[in-house]
Amino acid sequence: MKPQTKSTADDPNARAVLSGVRVLDFGRYVAGPYCATLLGFLGAEVIRIERREGGEDRYIAPVADGGEGGVFFQTACNKKSITLDPGRPGARALIARLVATADVVVANLPPSQMKKMGIDYATLKAVRPDVILTTQTAFGDEGPYAARGGFDGVGQAMSGAMHITGVPGAPVKAAAPYVDFATATLSTVGTLAALLHRERTGEGQEVKATLLGTALAVFGSHLAEQGATRINRVGTGNLVQTSAPSSVFATRDGHVLTHVVGNGLFRRWARLMGEEERWSADPLFQSDQSRGDHSEAIVARMEDWCAERTTAEALAALEAAGLPAGPVYTPQQALDDPQVAAMGYLHAIADYPGLVRAVPVSGLPLSLSGTPAIAPARPPLLGEHTDEVLRGLGYTDVEIAALRDEGVI
Repeated sequence: MKPQTKSTADDPNARAVLSGVRVLDFGRYVAGPYCATLLGFLGAEVIRIERREGGEDRYIAPVADGGEGGVFFQTACNKKSITLDPGRPGARALIARLVATADVVVANLPPSQMKKMGIDYATLKAVRPDVILTTQTAFGDEGPYAARGGFDGVGQAMSGAMHITGVPGAPVKAAAPYVDFATATLSTVGTLAALLHRERTGEGQEVKATLLGTALAVFGSHLAEQGATRINRVGTGNLVQTSAPSSVFATRDGHVLTHVVGNGLFRRWARLMGEEERWSADPLFQSDQSRGDHSEAIVARMEDWCAERTTAEALAALEAAGLPAGPVYTPQQALDDPQVAAMGYLHAIADYPGLVRAVPVSGLPLSLSGTPAIAPARPPLLGEHTDEVLRGLGYTDVEIAALRDEGVI
């Protein structure tokens, strides 16, 4: 893991593309906070606003003595933290002063709560006309489900993905919350587009993302097939239904995943099996879909081949044949993989109070040659920057003390 570097707040990087942009993060859990995190990796100053006792997302999957967890470490690096009780008198005035200094506000809160706090778009725009509001909801602001809340798993369930991922009678949810993280990523794309538009026109705007919309987009190819053909596929677990051999196969000491797509790769696989003529000449195996529809013999041959080899032996032979494959790792094996280390995907956060050992955190998993991203620095302690931020808004120490006595901060 790469050693952590100082945050942009401590060491501004003039080459970072969003240097000078201020983001207010009112988000919770993943879709909102991780959007703000990505903007921070691109150089923005991000201020996390949370309740005085801390948001629930701070304490999921604890890794530190104070209860701070893995979700918080992945979604709160490179941020400042202030605490705020939005229900207290004086809170809205404080929020308005914050908004007046902000370029972007990120919030995945219920619309009614946003309006009550004074961070709905109409209220924000009255304070700062060119502000950009980025929101994430479960279902959007129209339709019969507009008032419903939801989490990542709801998107997985309602997109059809769980039905296909599992087997008949046993749908399966992916452990990775891909709907949340993809929604955050799409929100970031929308926010960047809005910032570019503002640079050109001086106009702010509202960016809206939804968990269901993201889930449908990610599962879109399957939905396109279903809509056009009414094929009504059922789940087949790890077995891909549109090519072969594309599945997970047991080796002598583990498992490997292969994905053989296209006639060229299938011919390579047939040569690796030592039976190119048999497989290439069979009329049932002339296209990906036909191979997927008649995969039993192909899969059985691959199962036998893998069962005779260790994982390392199978992967070496598949790589030599030019066939995409990978080992099925435990989480610890993923952390220990030499390719992960070589690319510097994970950064060690070691200086957060109460850690037994360093926490590996993913930075921005892409490279920008001209405007490099900021590496993750430790997430903030609860309310760590409250006084600093309020002083920057013009509050005196006496006023800050009064707000604290009144329970506002």
